Amino acid sequence: MDNVAVVIGASGGIGGALMDRLQAAGRPVIGLSRPDLDLTDENSIARAARRVAGLGTPGLILVATGVLHGPGMQPEKTIRALDADAMARAFAVNAVGPALILRHFLPLLPRNRRSVFAALSAKVGSIADNRLGGWYSYRASKAALNQILRTAAVELRRTHPQAICVAFHPGTVATPLSEGFAKTGLQVQQPQDAASALLATIDRLEPAQSGAFLDRFGSPIRW
Repeated sequence: MDNVAVVIGASGGIGGALMDRLQAAGRPVIGLSRPDLDLTDENSIARAARRVAGLGTPGLILVATGVLHGPGMQPEKTIRALDADAMARAFAVNAVGPALILRHFLPLLPRNRRSVFAALSAKVGSIADNRLGGWYSYRASKAALNQILRTAAVELRRTHPQAICVAFHPGTVATPLSEGFAKTGLQVQQPQDAASALLATIDRLEPAQSGAFLDRFGSPIRW
């Protein structure tokens, strides 16, 4: 397969919707998620990259993963709630895992034509936009992801001048990640709507936008 799309986190709400939209458009797509790809296991990431390389050349790689809460892990309302293990898990899933995906998947992108690597970040990872405080682990791990993607874009430009590497804030989406944390009055989208907006924006991206932090409609978000 040529110009195949790869969705990492395909079993999640947004990842599954991205799969559906890409398949409906007739694009060959490979979905990856646990247990075949575990963000906390680099060996599984390397194996998944080799599998993709054996199937075709990816023109689009989407990382639709992230963790906000779970057993023993909740967004912190105060610094007194910080827990080292919970913070380490947030960084492992939200920053280190995507960095390892970059390590193993970026070399698969074509060198002679346009391609896109996009990862889901979050507006709360913006340092400039932080006026409410709280959510230390999630904010910090998403800010780290933004820096990782920005740095990878600089390096990628030297070897893949037509490639685009971006971070996206998809908005608040009705998924298990945001369940219970959507504030009253906040617009909550269905996964299918978020996926459609993201893919429409990705289709319009230019190489000059590589390294950007964007909302789902393509508007820049302050770092």
